[in-house]
Amino acid sequence: MRFEIRRLHDATQITMVYVTHDQAEAMVTADRIAIMSQGKIQQIGTPYEIYEEPRTAFAASFIGRMNALSGEIGDDGVVLCGSLVLRGAASPPLARGGKAVVCIRPQHVVLDSGEAPVNAGNRTRGRIARHTYLGELRDYLIDLEGGLQLRAITDPSVRYEVGAEVAVELPPARCRIVDA
Repeated sequence: MRFEIRRLHDATQITMVYVTHDQAEAMVTADRIAIMSQGKIQQIGTPYEIYEEPRTAFAASFIGRMNALSGEIGDDGVVLCGSLVLRGAASPPLARGGKAVVCIRPQHVVLDSGEAPVNAGNRTRGRIARHTYLGELRDYLIDLEGGLQLRAITDPSVRYEVGAEVAVELPPARCRIVDA
């Protein structure tokens, strides 16, 4: 039905308002999406903007899978998440000392078996807590220092066993910093 709704919209060129809780349906049918929580608009934007450039923690977690690491804004706009020091894009920039959430999609987390000093350019060490082979991908749960956990989605050829130590990179260009 989602493709038929999109086809009808494109054929008639009329404005349509469609309410759904199905995120994939919203991404397929909409030119613009309004995400609401408790009667308040959290963000309005194109499907790309909503997915790639969320402005709130709710918007970030509502569409697709998301890792959300809570912390505090430090000097130069970095976010201190326990012992991790993370950089990313903030829109708008947040004030030092304020609470923030660093959001990164699991498919953007990079794993490798190389050496990674702690807190070197959004890189740290982690230990594989769980992995699931899903045919077209692997889904990992990684324990980080300080009780933090991240999900990483990789190509199925990337294989680490439970308990393996890995280098974890959170590319700054893929990290979104939003107000907590």
